[in-house]
Order: sequence, then C-alpha cells, then structure tokens
Amino acid sequence: MTDQKKKNGEGWDPVTIRRMEVEDVERVLPIAAETPYNPWSKKMILEEMAHPFSYCFIIRQRTGSREALLLGFLCFRQIGEESELLNLCIHPEFRQQGLGKKLMSFYIDFCEKKGANKYFLEVNISNAPAIHLYHLFGFRSLGKRKNFYQGRQDALLMTRSVS
Repeated sequence: MTDQKKKNGEGWDPVTIRRMEVEDVERVLPIAAETPYNPWSKKMILEEMAHPFSYCFIIRQRTGSREALLLGFLCFRQIGEESELLNLCIHPEFRQQGLGKKLMSFYIDFCEKKGANKYFLEVNISNAPAIHLYHLFGFRSLGKRKNFYQGRQDALLMTRSVS
C-alpha cells in the first residue's frame, strides 16, 4: 500500500469502529498518554464512559492474530442538538494516514443521526494537524481559551453548524 493511499484514508479496511468497553481501557491508555497536549488518565476515561451523555469509541484493525490492533479512540458528548468533541487520539505510529478522518466522519454521521446540528471542541493552539483536520470537516475558529491546557497552553475554540 502506498503512503499516499494511507494519507487519503484508503487501505485501512477492514478497520472497525465500535463502542469502547471497560476491557479496552488498558489498551487505550498508552495511546492517550502519547498525546503531548492533554493526556487523559484511566480515571478520566472511565468517568467519561460512565457519563450519561457521553459516547466513547475505538478504531481498530483486524490482523492475523485473534486480537485486533487498536489504532485510536474518540470521546464526545451529545445533548439534544449539540455535540462536543472531547478527545480524538490516534496511536503515534498510525498518525497522518487517514484514520483521524475516518473517526471524524464517523463522529459527524453518528451525531447527525441523533439530531445534532451544532458542534464544539477545544484544541491546543499548537496542534496544527488536528486544527487542519477539523477545518476539513467544516469547523471554524470561534475564539481562544487562555491557558486552557494545564494552565500553560491556549486552546482554540472551534464550532461547526449544520443548517
């Protein structure tokens, strides 16, 4: 498979996206820890999974072995017509290969089917790849949150509306 195909999100079939289960958390933690911006702890992930308006999913690929390769995860909340993307993280070895696009497509489609038409997220202002990804899906800058991450780094507040 060519690098160009991976960058366009092709060549990852059969990847599957499914609800995150408690048994997945130990495999999700190393991916969450790899983000330099705001790594989630086990407690944070478990609390988010238990939240009544929250949805957490994993993306994985079947390999020749019995256990699927965990590629990344996604957590968001939806209340009525509004959704907030809380975390989207791809394993460092598989970044810039179209998997973030697959998760974003899944996220938007899932939320639209449940009636969402307004989306919000915060992203570290220095996370250019994520900002680019969100722009591809129609998110626009709404403002900044000073010192949002660990009291040191600014967040860019982004929104997307569907008419």
